[in-house]
Amino acid sequence: MRPVAAAPQPSPSPSHDEDNPWHTGAACCRDEAGLFFAPSKEPTAARLAREEQAKRVCARCPVLLECREHALVQPEPYGVWGGLTAAERRVVLARRRRRDVELREAARVPATRRIAG
Repeated sequence: MRPVAAAPQPSPSPSHDEDNPWHTGAACCRDEAGLFFAPSKEPTAARLAREEQAKRVCARCPVLLECREHALVQPEPYGVWGGLTAAERRVVLARRRRRDVELREAARVPATRRIAG
Protein backbone atom coordinates (compact mmCIF):
# COMPACT_ATOMS: atom_id res chain seq x y z
CA MET A 1 0.00 0.00 0.00
CA ARG A 2 1.38 3.40 -0.98
CA PRO A 3 1.27 6.21 1.55
CA VAL A 4 -1.14 8.97 0.70
CA ALA A 5 0.65 12.23 0.00
CA ALA A 6 -0.46 15.11 2.12
CA ALA A 7 -1.98 18.07 0.34
CA PRO A 8 0.49 20.90 -0.01
CA GLN A 9 -0.01 23.48 2.70
CA PRO A 10 0.36 27.18 1.98
CA SER A 11 3.44 28.61 3.54
CA PRO A 12 2.58 30.57 6.65
CA SER A 13 2.60 34.29 6.26
CA PRO A 14 5.38 35.90 8.20
CA SER A 15 4.42 36.79 11.74
CA HIS A 16 5.11 40.37 12.59
CA ASP A 17 5.85 41.09 16.21
CA GLU A 18 8.63 42.64 18.26
CA ASP A 19 10.76 39.50 17.93
CA ASN A 20 10.13 39.16 14.18
CA PRO A 21 9.43 42.56 12.56
CA TRP A 22 8.12 42.69 8.99
CA HIS A 23 11.45 43.79 7.53
CA THR A 24 13.27 40.60 8.56
CA GLY A 25 11.66 38.87 5.57
CA ALA A 26 12.35 41.67 3.10
CA ALA A 27 14.07 40.83 -0.18
CA CYS A 28 16.21 43.96 0.12
CA CYS A 29 17.96 42.51 3.19
CA ARG A 30 19.95 40.41 0.72
CA ASP A 31 20.76 43.31 -1.60
CA GLU A 32 23.06 46.28 -1.34
CA ALA A 33 21.44 49.21 0.50
CA GLY A 34 22.92 51.61 -2.06
CA LEU A 35 20.48 50.23 -4.58
CA PHE A 36 17.57 51.73 -2.64
CA PHE A 37 19.05 55.12 -1.71
CA ALA A 38 20.56 57.72 -4.02
CA PRO A 39 24.14 58.84 -3.65
CA SER A 40 24.54 62.61 -3.60
CA LYS A 41 24.57 64.30 -7.01
CA GLU A 42 23.57 61.13 -8.84
CA PRO A 43 22.93 61.79 -12.55
CA THR A 44 19.29 61.42 -13.58
CA ALA A 45 19.87 58.48 -15.93
CA ALA A 46 21.81 56.59 -13.26
CA ARG A 47 19.11 57.34 -10.65
CA LEU A 48 16.33 56.08 -12.92
CA ALA A 49 18.26 52.88 -13.73
CA ARG A 50 19.04 52.29 -10.04
CA GLU A 51 15.42 52.89 -9.01
CA GLU A 52 14.17 50.44 -11.66
CA GLN A 53 16.59 47.83 -10.39
CA ALA A 54 15.44 48.44 -6.81
CA LYS A 55 11.80 48.14 -7.90
CA ARG A 56 12.57 44.76 -9.47
CA VAL A 57 13.84 43.58 -6.08
CA CYS A 58 10.70 44.98 -4.44
CA ALA A 59 8.46 43.22 -6.96
CA ARG A 60 9.59 39.82 -5.69
CA CYS A 61 9.48 40.78 -2.01
CA PRO A 62 7.08 38.92 0.31
CA VAL A 63 6.63 42.02 2.51
CA LEU A 64 6.18 44.61 -0.24
CA LEU A 65 2.84 45.90 1.11
CA GLU A 66 4.06 46.14 4.71
CA CYS A 67 7.14 48.02 3.53
CA ARG A 68 5.10 50.40 1.38
CA GLU A 69 2.66 51.13 4.18
CA HIS A 70 5.54 51.72 6.60
CA ALA A 71 7.06 54.25 4.21
CA LEU A 72 3.72 56.02 3.77
CA VAL A 73 2.88 56.15 7.48
CA GLN A 74 6.33 57.30 8.67
CA PRO A 75 6.67 59.00 6.04
CA GLU A 76 10.07 57.99 4.70
CA PRO A 77 11.44 60.98 2.73
CA TYR A 78 14.14 59.15 0.75
CA GLY A 79 14.76 55.95 -1.14
CA VAL A 80 12.73 53.20 -2.74
CA TRP A 81 10.36 51.58 -0.23
CA GLY A 82 7.69 49.07 -1.14
CA GLY A 83 8.38 49.53 -4.84
CA LEU A 84 7.77 53.28 -4.76
CA THR A 85 10.19 56.19 -4.97
CA ALA A 86 9.87 59.17 -2.63
CA ALA A 87 8.11 61.16 -5.38
CA GLU A 88 5.67 58.30 -6.04
CA ARG A 89 4.92 58.05 -2.31
CA ARG A 90 4.17 61.79 -2.19
CA VAL A 91 1.59 61.26 -4.96
CA VAL A 92 -0.02 58.36 -3.06
CA LEU A 93 -0.15 60.42 0.14
CA ALA A 94 -1.71 63.39 -1.70
CA ARG A 95 -4.37 61.09 -3.20
CA ARG A 96 -5.11 59.62 0.23
CA ARG A 97 -5.50 63.09 1.71
CA ARG A 98 -7.88 64.14 -1.09
CA ARG A 99 -9.89 60.93 -0.71
CA ASP A 100 -10.13 61.43 3.06
CA VAL A 101 -11.35 65.01 2.59
CA GLU A 102 -13.93 63.87 0.02
CA LEU A 103 -15.15 61.09 2.33
CA ARG A 104 -15.49 63.51 5.26
CA GLU A 105 -17.38 65.98 3.08
CA ALA A 106 -19.66 63.25 1.72
CA ALA A 107 -20.43 62.11 5.27
CA ARG A 108 -21.59 65.66 6.15
CA VAL A 109 -24.06 65.87 3.23
CA PRO A 110 -27.53 64.66 4.32
CA ALA A 111 -28.53 61.35 2.73
CA THR A 112 -31.65 62.84 1.08
CA ARG A 113 -29.56 65.48 -0.64
CA ARG A 114 -27.10 62.88 -1.98
CA ILE A 115 -29.95 60.84 -3.48
CA ALA A 116 -31.70 63.81 -5.08
CA GLY A 117 -28.47 65.35 -6.44
